[in-house]
Amino acid sequence: MKAFFITGAALVADSQKNGSAKVRRARGRPRDWHDKTAQNTIKSLDRAMAVLEYLSQSQGLPLTRIAADMKLSPATVYRILVTLEGRGLVECDSDDQVWNIGPGAFAIGARFLRRTSLVDRARPIMRRLMETTGETANLGVEKEGSVLFLSQVETHAAIRAFFPPGTLSPLHASGIGKALLAEMDDIWIKSFLSSGPLEKYSDKTITQADELLRELQNIRERGYSFDNEERNVGMRCVAASVYGTNGEAVAGISVSGPTSRISASSIESLSSAVIDAAHNLTLAIGGIRSQGREPAVETRTGTDN
Repeated sequence: MKAFFITGAALVADSQKNGSAKVRRARGRPRDWHDKTAQNTIKSLDRAMAVLEYLSQSQGLPLTRIAADMKLSPATVYRILVTLEGRGLVECDSDDQVWNIGPGAFAIGARFLRRTSLVDRARPIMRRLMETTGETANLGVEKEGSVLFLSQVETHAAIRAFFPPGTLSPLHASGIGKALLAEMDDIWIKSFLSSGPLEKYSDKTITQADELLRELQNIRERGYSFDNEERNVGMRCVAASVYGTNGEAVAGISVSGPTSRISASSIESLSSAVIDAAHNLTLAIGGIRSQGREPAVETRTGTDN
């Protein structure tokens, strides 16, 4: 896979004119590249993208509901949906007269995943993690205050967790989310906590800021996070962070499964396997392991499936 990088503006000498250094724009960027004001925004396109994003979060909606929720006229929303439908980004169920995300949106998202080696590098490591633990392995990243799941390798067991790529989960109520939160700096965490109340999903969801801060400190000390039915009753998750080239947490890897299999007595062995997988993925993407517990064993980091 080819990688493309856009460099910053380069200084070049122009001795034939006046001998002074001039700034040359990087190709593909207009002069007002950094100007994000309304004059450089295509309002109709922005509105269409808003409709597409809303539909992706609440699929199977009729035209009138979309228009009402977005405070737009049905005629405007209809024109947007028909235009997006022409590109395969949305589709309409002719029987129920409801709109859903189309295959074209998935194709674009899949191309985004291929842009980075993270998912490709993670697949064999996640597969070995699933085979070692017998539980579903997951990969996720932080996106605008939530966990975005990028990939999953499902266990063969009849009862299993299911987080298809593109699923969003709350940071404070998921294994990967809490693992990533624990790696954020104090300013980021303070901003996250001040953005609104922590939503309660079960009796075990952490909704108090001081309790969550204590939980994050415990995660830093032991090197992994534990979701104890905090998002879904009957399901548990063990997760650890994956680090990038500067030692920052760029993703999280986890195993998830029912409480009948992920018991208190299995946490130690599961956490060791997850930490090892996170460490191997860190190495596979050229990252630097942050300070913390060293992996219990060295495992292979190849790219076999």
